[in-house]
Amino acid sequence: MRTQTEPLKRTTTPFRYDIVGSFLRPAALKDARLQYKNGEITASQLTEVENAEIVKLVQKQKEVGLQAVTDGEFRRSWWHLDFFWGFDGVARTIIDQGYNFNGAESRPETARLTGKIGYSGHPFVAHYAFLKGIAGDDVVARQSIPAAAQFLFELDRAENKESTSALYPDRRELVADIAKAYRAAILDIYAAGCRSIQIDDCTWGALCDEQFVAVMEQIGVNVAEYANEFAELNKAVAAGLPEDLIVTTHVCRGNYVSTYAGVGGGYEPIVQTLLGIDNYSGYYLEFDTERAGDFKPLRFLKDNQQVVLGVFSSKFGELESKEDILKRIEEAKQYVDLNRICLSPQCGFASTEEGNHLTEEQQWRKLAFIKEIADEIWK
Repeated sequence: MRTQTEPLKRTTTPFRYDIVGSFLRPAALKDARLQYKNGEITASQLTEVENAEIVKLVQKQKEVGLQAVTDGEFRRSWWHLDFFWGFDGVARTIIDQGYNFNGAESRPETARLTGKIGYSGHPFVAHYAFLKGIAGDDVVARQSIPAAAQFLFELDRAENKESTSALYPDRRELVADIAKAYRAAILDIYAAGCRSIQIDDCTWGALCDEQFVAVMEQIGVNVAEYANEFAELNKAVAAGLPEDLIVTTHVCRGNYVSTYAGVGGGYEPIVQTLLGIDNYSGYYLEFDTERAGDFKPLRFLKDNQQVVLGVFSSKFGELESKEDILKRIEEAKQYVDLNRICLSPQCGFASTEEGNHLTEEQQWRKLAFIKEIADEIWK
């Protein structure tokens, strides 16, 4: 009989040693994107460069031992906006101010409604088909997309409220149209061969951030109701999807040029709402700094769910102390069984095309280090 602490090999995502998805953009790709922006190469020539760099990336991921691979988000500028722009009725819009991070401000872009939200196809379907075609049968080709709640969150930004309200005076219709478009996109990606999809969601990082919550309360927003709305929207998207499609989610607290957003706060205020979203089989949670609080909220994890502890940082290249990491895993085991724990960086290495402040060599060394520790724990 297997004991509770006896290591159990995982055969589906998330894996014991995993990633969030984005990788530093190589110089050739950055050069090609700039050339395309300047009108020096065509869209098809840019695609050729993207294809070549993704082939190299997949091979590198295999060499470092990953069992699930991504395209590194090499075709995207943003982890989230590019996906929103692919829906009908949504436009890329330049605004006065970007997202605020700790000591940095992003490019001033957003996704704004120009009509009712609809789905008539999405560029990410072809992007995934390419990844699936080159990945082979020895690894899982995983697709990451931003959460439906994240889309709603973007449309709620002060800069977008007017257009959103004008097109959707009935908020229930807005939520319903988002869910419908999302489900259509996911099913199309599934038809292209995807059996593992990751829902990236920064809304929860905001909803447990003490500074954000204080601001929301000052303007009369009921944060608990807002969290429930996000959860219900995400549930509507995930309900009734094909049984062989594994759906996981990643919670982030800001990851832009090695900076973060907000002041932080533990998961406790929103954890039951977050972990109560049906059909999520794994949660990638940021735990690389004290800003995320302790592991106590993991006591609410369901028996059929995995937690991927983001106790390694993708923001810097220096390796963490193995002793400290092993100690933190022991702390997490007080609340969740070892066989429901996996390891990864707290986020990707390049949530936007700018990327974090580390080298590609450091990126790969960090992943090799995580694998080394995972192999030691789950022999």
